[in-house]
Amino acid sequence: MVFNPWMCHHLMFRDDDVMLCPLPLFHVFAAYPLSTAAIAAGAHIVLLTPQGFRGDGVFDNFWKVIERWRSTFLVVVPAALSALEQRPINADVSSLRYMISGSAPLSEALFKKFEADTGVKILEGYGMTEATCVTSCNPPSGERRIGSVGIPLPYIYAKVCRFDDTGVLTYECETEEIGEICFSGPCIFPGYREAEKNIGVFHDDAEGVRWLRTGDLGRIDADGYIWITGRAKDLIIRGGHNIDPRMIEEALAEHPAVALSAAVGQPDAYAGELPCAFVQLRKDMTADPEELIGFAARHIGERAARPAHVAVIDEMPVVGPQKIFKPALRKLAIERVYGAALEKAGVSAKIAIVDDEKLGMVAEITPSQAGVDEAALEAALDGFIRPWRLASA
Repeated sequence: MVFNPWMCHHLMFRDDDVMLCPLPLFHVFAAYPLSTAAIAAGAHIVLLTPQGFRGDGVFDNFWKVIERWRSTFLVVVPAALSALEQRPINADVSSLRYMISGSAPLSEALFKKFEADTGVKILEGYGMTEATCVTSCNPPSGERRIGSVGIPLPYIYAKVCRFDDTGVLTYECETEEIGEICFSGPCIFPGYREAEKNIGVFHDDAEGVRWLRTGDLGRIDADGYIWITGRAKDLIIRGGHNIDPRMIEEALAEHPAVALSAAVGQPDAYAGELPCAFVQLRKDMTADPEELIGFAARHIGERAARPAHVAVIDEMPVVGPQKIFKPALRKLAIERVYGAALEKAGVSAKIAIVDDEKLGMVAEITPSQAGVDEAALEAALDGFIRPWRLASA
């Protein structure tokens, strides 16, 4: 907790900086790299609301707040950046020097458009609560690589590894090879209080160095820049073929009407999973699902990664500081696919997707007609690998 603010102060912050913090203080980034770094640097920090971005009127008054406090430094997340990009810049924001984006991948299209509109330099970085919190960032005075989360901070080390299903290290990846990203350094936490939660969280190497397994897939290029390619658990597995959802999300983000996009795997009786996507449109713009499917097909070279279904939703489900909550989207996909399969089989039923401690997401099915038993449901859902069960009375 001491290392991160000390490092951020020495690398970036000055005593005349005014940091605008649109994150709630229970968020690790607000609590440590920002708040305590402001104390270390003697800088000024402005907290928008107790709810951060979610506070009433935050987005509508955002640019005016920057002008009022002459903010020099800003933290954003991609979902918030997309919301801001749709609002006119109705104030003087020339005081801003840097903007750090984290928590989720930032599309290249949004990166370039926002930077061109505001003139503010965007620095993509990476961190997590268990690393208290920033581990890498594009250098503020060095080369920035769009799509990369930059290079490790001093005294922090990164490597990419492959692990088997039991969590045992298979091998350390070569340059540009995709695997699970691991970090070591003074900011890594010692572990969770509950011992069982630490299983698979750490990897201890032959020299006794403890590495934090992030659960994020990525690669490190020849110059040490880290590239996140997705969450290990977010991979869409189509007939044994691994599909990175970011490929789909980046393609849909290029559509002029799309504000946000997220791809997940939907159940399929033959391939196990098929890629599907959810999009939130820009204000006062329209696009129908078929148009978006065609657009994605033209912009995704890998045929297997082209989404089989695209749904337009009013608002993306988010968690924490505007981070897209993909489990909610997976539930929507399961409910839609299983509902269609039951309807095709002539079974009328209600479906509720619940979280089971051992099985993960489970479809609980409540038939609307008498005489429907597990055998009938099994016939209707034959081939689907996602678990389901007959809801108890």
